[in-house]
Amino acid sequence: MSHPTFNLDGQDIPFSEGQTLMEAATAAGVYIPHLCHNPEFTPHGSCKLCTVKVNGRNCSACTFPASAGQQVLSNTRELNDTRRALTQMLFVEGNHLCPGCEKSGDCLLQATGYHLGMLNSRFPHFFPHRAVDASHPDILLDRDRCIFCELCVRASRDMDGKNVFGIAGRGIHNQLVVNSPTGLLKDSELTVTDKAAQVCPVGAILIKRHGFETPIGQRTFDRQDIGTEALAREQTAEGLTHD
Repeated sequence: MSHPTFNLDGQDIPFSEGQTLMEAATAAGVYIPHLCHNPEFTPHGSCKLCTVKVNGRNCSACTFPASAGQQVLSNTRELNDTRRALTQMLFVEGNHLCPGCEKSGDCLLQATGYHLGMLNSRFPHFFPHRAVDASHPDILLDRDRCIFCELCVRASRDMDGKNVFGIAGRGIHNQLVVNSPTGLLKDSELTVTDKAAQVCPVGAILIKRHGFETPIGQRTFDRQDIGTEALAREQTAEGLTHD
């Protein structure tokens, strides 16, 4: 049975009822840049990297439903310039020291910067003062690297059933907070096997005593571009097939 289609950058993309533009594009093997999206969670639409033009209107591909006959633009100079600027902002709003970071080569933010051809930070660095929490015996929380994707918040709430993490403040005063009597990770319910401890796309939540087990140069995005890796990972997670 044939599926209805929408047009994405000149390519007809089939979709099933209820699929978002992102889900349909991923199933068809087309990568749309994103950071906060994870197929294991309800779409959130916070990072805005997946913004596409649908019939001339800006929409988040991870939340916008696919519909027959839509004309969708993603891989354009305008949209990629905006994505690059958003990525640059994320770098300067935190303290991302890629050459010495345990997550280098496995970091979605770093890999997205490479994919979009980001060559400099463009904006002045904020150098924020954010607390590092090393109190937990097995998990390190380095807020300097947090990009506020809320994946840990959603994982703890929706999959672990614990509500360990939350986002407080607004704008440049945003901060990742821990729901415990002291505000420290050691006094929370977080365990090393929780989904919330595993899902961070950058180096904000790290499992202790496992840094650099895989040498830099042999890591995920050292071997392949994020577009290739993300499609493979998310197609597996969704069990997606394209007729």
